[in-house]
Amino acid sequence: MIPKLHYISQGQTHNEHLENIQKACTSGAELVQLRLKNVSENKVLKLAQQAREITSHFQTRLIINDYYKVAKEIKADGVHLGKTDTCPLIARKELYTWQIIGGTANTLQDCQALINKEVDYIGLGPFKFTETKANLSPILGLEGYAAIIDALQTETPILGIGGVTLDDVTAILETGISGIAVSGEVTQDFDRIKKFNQLLNASSTKELKYTFNKK
Repeated sequence: MIPKLHYISQGQTHNEHLENIQKACTSGAELVQLRLKNVSENKVLKLAQQAREITSHFQTRLIINDYYKVAKEIKADGVHLGKTDTCPLIARKELYTWQIIGGTANTLQDCQALINKEVDYIGLGPFKFTETKANLSPILGLEGYAAIIDALQTETPILGIGGVTLDDVTAILETGISGIAVSGEVTQDFDRIKKFNQLLNASSTKELKYTFNKK
């Protein structure tokens, strides 16, 4: 099962990414994605090891954005691949059989291609404008989601992503979308994770306290 709520890490510094991942875990996130851009693979590996330490403590799943070799080395729960990242078929050959692969899509054709490559879930977006991601693809909105979901008729989980707020969740789910991936909305207030979980009818992990060593 793919959790219905994914928290995508955000932060001005690398330590902020880790601190926010910890806060997300504390607040009941079932899955977090470590998303770092323009960082060397060696640095991502070090940060991913710390993130794995945090998420393991909370029994939260950890997905690594883009760096599938790092995901394999630290035994993360999987990898998320953007449209310009490694092909899911190549990553699948390298990863453990139990590790999941997610892919980013913006169109019906993107979704069909990812399904043919046997990804475990698809992040479909952007739902609306977001400053979290550069070079934003065309905005889909509710009508775009409904049209794509209706045409796909797939059992592959499709997550709405891109500027999603709490107020959007109910309407998004009505389009047939399976779940939500969020970054800014949660980073502003981690208590929103509980509210997202309630709206998504997702379970909430017991809160635990954990302190990581800053490096």
